[in-house]
Amino acid sequence: MTSVPGTTLRAALGLIPRRRPDRVPSTELRQAGVTVDRGHLAAYDRICGFRLSDELPATYPHVLAFPLAMRLMTATDFPFPAIGLVHIANRVTVHRPLTAAMTYDLVVHAEALRPHPRGRQVDLVATASVGGEPVWTSVSTYLSRSPTPGATVSGPTVSGATVSGPAVSGPTADAPPAATAVWRVPARAGIDYAAVSGDRNPIHTSRIGARLFGFPRPIAHGMWSAARCLASLEGRLPERYTVDVRFRQPILLPATVSFAHAGGAFQLFGRKPHLAGQVTPA
Repeated sequence: MTSVPGTTLRAALGLIPRRRPDRVPSTELRQAGVTVDRGHLAAYDRICGFRLSDELPATYPHVLAFPLAMRLMTATDFPFPAIGLVHIANRVTVHRPLTAAMTYDLVVHAEALRPHPRGRQVDLVATASVGGEPVWTSVSTYLSRSPTPGATVSGPTVSGATVSGPAVSGPTADAPPAATAVWRVPARAGIDYAAVSGDRNPIHTSRIGARLFGFPRPIAHGMWSAARCLASLEGRLPERYTVDVRFRQPILLPATVSFAHAGGAFQLFGRKPHLAGQVTPA
């Protein structure tokens, strides 16, 4: 896995109050010839609950593309500070089975800055190609509790209230179904996932950092919870598919959560809904 140096420092500097643009940058970041470290893949599989395999989970290329995404989100022309952004929805399409033997070319850009009932949201679009052919695409939607465009900001403050993302087809979380599995999520889940994903947002890794952004305790990464759900569906997923996930109430760590699925729909919930998703053959 490759990394982009200096993003942590740039993310921290992004909290310094200043005026930000009211548009997404036109920048398109690229990285060619990305290879998979099988030791890193194995660590990711263990933390997310996948079987050890040379085949990449649908969520793994998100980790490969994350350094580029961080470079984009910590640039001076990005409309929000990266620290404190909340991942509220994700759509991944696997166009063909992916393996650790492949060499990937990655492209990341931002688009669709738009209002949200609790602030503003933006999409980060990532594509992985092999030999010029797109094999994986992802749209990650992030929420910022940002003030009026053009105002001086010191970073978003996100409360622990329900955060709703773009609608996806599939289950509603009003009446949780019978659980098919119950998982204990340890307090260090955020730290462990940060180590393999590179996503060290303090809302996931630090009690103090989480409190600064309105959470009483660190919260699990959204992509960890999505990956954990897909790991439970291993062996039942088509070769080519799209998975839409909407992140709802955050998982405060530690936690006990329940998983349920029916057909292509799945949910993750505790006393309140955490995640609703849908798998559709592509």
